[in-house]
Amino acid sequence: MPLALLALAIGAFGIGTTEFVIMGLLPEVADTFDVTIPMAGYLVTGYALGVVLGAPLMTVLGTRISRKRMLMLLMGFFIVGNVLSAVAPVFGLMLAGRIVASLAHGAFFGIGSVVAADLVAPEKKAGAIAMMFTGLTVANVVGVPLGTLVGQQIGWRTTFFVVAALGVVGLLGVAKLVPDMPRAEGVRLRHEIAAFRNVQVLLAMAMTVLGFGGVFAAITYITPMMTHVTGYADGSVTWLLVLFGLGMVVGNLIGGRFADRALMPMLYTSLSGLAVVLALFTLTAHDKTASAVTVFLIGALGFATVPPLQKRVLDQAAGAPTLASAMNIGAFNLGNALSAWLGGLVIAAGLGYTAPNWVGAALAASAVVLAVVSSALERRTGTDSRIVTGAAPEPARATAAHH
Repeated sequence: MPLALLALAIGAFGIGTTEFVIMGLLPEVADTFDVTIPMAGYLVTGYALGVVLGAPLMTVLGTRISRKRMLMLLMGFFIVGNVLSAVAPVFGLMLAGRIVASLAHGAFFGIGSVVAADLVAPEKKAGAIAMMFTGLTVANVVGVPLGTLVGQQIGWRTTFFVVAALGVVGLLGVAKLVPDMPRAEGVRLRHEIAAFRNVQVLLAMAMTVLGFGGVFAAITYITPMMTHVTGYADGSVTWLLVLFGLGMVVGNLIGGRFADRALMPMLYTSLSGLAVVLALFTLTAHDKTASAVTVFLIGALGFATVPPLQKRVLDQAAGAPTLASAMNIGAFNLGNALSAWLGGLVIAAGLGYTAPNWVGAALAASAVVLAVVSSALERRTGTDSRIVTGAAPEPARATAAHH
């Protein structure tokens, strides 16, 4: 595997860390700016919405310049956003910093996946992409817990300075190690947009919003839930986040293993299990051991949905999957934003810190319903419903699928 993949993995590590570390630092940030926990939750919501908007915008921009330059530009946004968050004197400026950093997220993983695949032989493409995404999963096992510990012991601003420094390392790595790949020829935006005429693509993205949204309904407010309800000390949240990250790694491996074999059954199992576990979290949150096991299961079941959902979108958007793929990453974050907002609403309504678990369970259950509808629609049509952009000649179509 070429060293360029290490640069991409470092970038993915930094992005994963900055996305998730805020959840372990919400009380500290709220105290600094004298805002409520639900208000501080907008730092999660704002980041997620920035990914939703930034994924298509940056991906479209990425078709106009070389991939290497685009990756460097994205890491530049990431660095500036995290520095702005670290130095923000008021809450609004920190929120702006989070949004700036979020603009790098969706397009980095979308374009980075293509670059990773192009760096190796055809039979090694999946391994190359997986190596880049390893940075994201390791971030949840190492980066997020360490960032939370640093933020609680030294100060949350230090955490964001460190994350920005990771971005600098990633930027230098891309500049030094990633070859200068020219932008793809023959790419047409209309071919990418055509995929969204397929109802199965839209259903898959809706499943993504609701399914992964269920995870974030609970995890966004894990710190106040575990400290006020379960009775954990503030420092214990670090290890709970390690458990969550380990669950994500395990779930990702399981989801990836079975997505090619039985995609829809895998979705039924993971989404249904997620809904049940989130509902039970309302009860298990009152016991330290049971809550720790539940946090691991939420990570595992939540991330077990990621490979099949991403594959579902790519399969159904055949011929022009790049924008659809980036948009699905945005859909994950739209779910994060929706669930963080809804979780904040039920807490603000006085229903307690465990109430977001019911929100998450309802969202995951809704995703199961959509999965059943999607399968039923596919069986009823009895045909391959994938969009193939017939407007493009064969060479251009192939190029569009890999830009």
